[in-house]
Amino acid sequence: MTRFLTSRQREDSPVPDYTIAGGGYQATISERGGALRALSHEGRDLVTSWPEGGPVPYYSGTILAPWPNRVVGGTYVFEGRRRHLPVNEPDRGHALHGLVAELDWKCAELLSVEDHHGHVRLTHVVEPTEGYPHRIALEVRHSVSEEGLSTTLTAQNVGETAAPYGCGPHPWLLAGSDVTAYELGLPAGRVLLTDDLLAPTDLVEVAETPYDFRTPRVIGDTAVDHAFTGVTEGRVRVLGPEGGVELTWDPAVMPWVQVCTGTGLGHRGLAVEPMTCPPDAFNSGTDLIVLQPGDKHEATWTIAVTTASLEG
Repeated sequence: MTRFLTSRQREDSPVPDYTIAGGGYQATISERGGALRALSHEGRDLVTSWPEGGPVPYYSGTILAPWPNRVVGGTYVFEGRRRHLPVNEPDRGHALHGLVAELDWKCAELLSVEDHHGHVRLTHVVEPTEGYPHRIALEVRHSVSEEGLSTTLTAQNVGETAAPYGCGPHPWLLAGSDVTAYELGLPAGRVLLTDDLLAPTDLVEVAETPYDFRTPRVIGDTAVDHAFTGVTEGRVRVLGPEGGVELTWDPAVMPWVQVCTGTGLGHRGLAVEPMTCPPDAFNSGTDLIVLQPGDKHEATWTIAVTTASLEG
């Protein structure tokens, strides 16, 4: 049986949480960033969590829109106009992870259906700014069931101009405290290399790099912070001392996935971020979505435990 548990708001935390549970899963969703704040199965944490009310460390569980990853230099040209985005990664000079990951969303619906699933739906509207002069209505629906936690992000251009768009989530999957001990299965054939500032350089075959996890193997000392494509199956699995967890999605909708070991950050888990486009797509145009006025885009992903071997 699945049931809606509660919504909570502490006096010292004005940002509410909404907790839903069922099928052995319990998920806590925050209005901060529309984010997945915590997820567990039978008491085992599946993602890196953070304190109620924040701060949110390293974008854990947040929604990335209207672009994922980086816009290099915080500038881009769209329809002949150069735009300047807020630079929120000052050490590298980039505009990172969109415009809504650190803002508060609004709860639009809470629902519990006996023996089926509970869900929470949150909304946020991206209002026009000088760097992004478009109006995009976002809706994120988190639903928990025996299949795990499924999240659907819907975007609609409710403005009057065509808008560049991309999206993705930013969970850190947990399978133990030491990511170097994780066994990773990543069915992607190509990887986007970067320079010292993490700006994209070359798209190459993973076989030519240290980042080939098509045959699952232990991460070890391999430091990863790269976008992958050529995805044969929308499924990343990790196994660790505390068990297995996987993230699944439709690669036809999200043909890219960023994977980050967080090496040197002191942050637990492995970031797995399915994306509709690669880093700096606002400049390269690669897989960039252009939403005409009235257009909608939808993307769904699911996080669940796995007991299958990574070879399976």
